[in-house]
Amino acid sequence: MKALIIGGGIAGPVAAMALRQAGIDAVVHEAHAGGADGVGVFLTLGSNGIDALRVIGADAPAVAAGFPTKAIDMVSTTGKALGQVRTSRPDGDIASRTLKRADLYGAVRDEALRRGIRIEHGKRLVDAQDTGDGVRAVFADGSEEYGDLLIGCDGLHSTVRTLIDPEAPAPAYSGLIGLGGYTRGVPVDTEPGSYQMVFGRRAFFGHVLAPDGEVWWFANVPRRDEPARGEVEGIGPEEWRHRLTELFAEDAGPAAELIRASQEITPAGPMHAMLGVPAWRRGRMVVIGDAAHAPSPTSGQGASLSIEDAVELAKALRDLPTIEGAFAAYEALRRPRVERIVKQAARANNNKAAGPAGRILRDLLMPLLLPRLANGEQMRQTYGHHIDWAASPTAAEGGGPART
Repeated sequence: MKALIIGGGIAGPVAAMALRQAGIDAVVHEAHAGGADGVGVFLTLGSNGIDALRVIGADAPAVAAGFPTKAIDMVSTTGKALGQVRTSRPDGDIASRTLKRADLYGAVRDEALRRGIRIEHGKRLVDAQDTGDGVRAVFADGSEEYGDLLIGCDGLHSTVRTLIDPEAPAPAYSGLIGLGGYTRGVPVDTEPGSYQMVFGRRAFFGHVLAPDGEVWWFANVPRRDEPARGEVEGIGPEEWRHRLTELFAEDAGPAAELIRASQEITPAGPMHAMLGVPAWRRGRMVVIGDAAHAPSPTSGQGASLSIEDAVELAKALRDLPTIEGAFAAYEALRRPRVERIVKQAARANNNKAAGPAGRILRDLLMPLLLPRLANGEQMRQTYGHHIDWAASPTAAEGGGPART
């Protein structure tokens, strides 16, 4: 069996490695002529994402590229402690990691290449058809490729999603603009690897101290109307430095000082989420990761959920007798989990953009509610998730690898 994977970011190479472990050949097709080295800011790879990489023996490079991140301290605009969230597996076996998106991408890409997986660049998908006994993919450069199934790992603005369902919804704007940066030489009163996040008067700010002394920070700026494509991306770093220092000038904490002294400010962009996609699959085509269900970056789970998807889909294709049956089982397993996390992130976004009355209510209730949420079943389900690769399908599911 041969799988055509569309998208060479994070989900694509992981899916190819998981499929290889399941005994299925895969080729990754990436639209851009080059890789994503240096692209993006930083992210948290949850303990559940690391655990999923461990299932296919691909966790070590990603772990080595980041530093442990076990907790987030929430603070009000006045400096009042609102509570702490633990961001690692409850048993302590695996700690979440903070790392640059480009480093995670490089880690999974290089590991896939080391395993002999073919990654083709400059292959922008424009069409795909189910031929009855396979899938024909057509690319913008005029080339074609045939396989037994096609997996869309092509992100928020997925072509595969619209080929599966031309009426599929577009990504939903979250009401926030996101950007970040890196600062040296400014002391912060936090332990390495521990985030502090401030619900500022006019914007939201988070920072974490890396082991080498550099401070990694991000800002979420409320904006009600969705900006035109390229509008905020075109604003230069010095203009953002000026705007952000003004936005955070009245807040407790080091935000304004960190931004003012920052050696690097990354390009800004509107934050989107993808929720309620009615069709993840049609025939021999399926979408995973952000193409199916992108949570807001607020969740800290985007990369981890994409990695889980890739492993679970490969396992379903290994265990079930038909491609269509494997796709259906994958969706039934994944949809409840990912949609719960996407909705949680959307609620958190509302807190970041709260008005004066909402800020007062949030600051009163969060110290009471957060300890219960942070240590409850919800967090255990998110960060403690484990995929049992050795588990066999039930008798009702049938057995044996998927047939073409």
